[in-house]
Amino acid sequence: MEGSHLVSIKEVAAHAGALVGTVSNVLNRPANVDDDTLQRVRTSIAELGYVRNELARQLRAGPSRGGPAGADGGSPAGQGSA
Repeated sequence: MEGSHLVSIKEVAAHAGALVGTVSNVLNRPANVDDDTLQRVRTSIAELGYVRNELARQLRAGPSRGGPAGADGGSPAGQGSA
């Protein structure tokens, strides 16, 4: 599609005059960011149309540990715990 562009976190950081880590903190831990910086980054996010890529985020986070306890059995198939 011509004209479509996914805005990166690096572009948001440059637009806001902030570090990539600061933008990450705004997205994930906003309580750790001072109010002026928080507002500046959020304004850049809105102006640029940044949308978080959840698939990329999940891939970076690695396998989920949120499943039920013991769902994988904890041992190789056919070798139940004694």
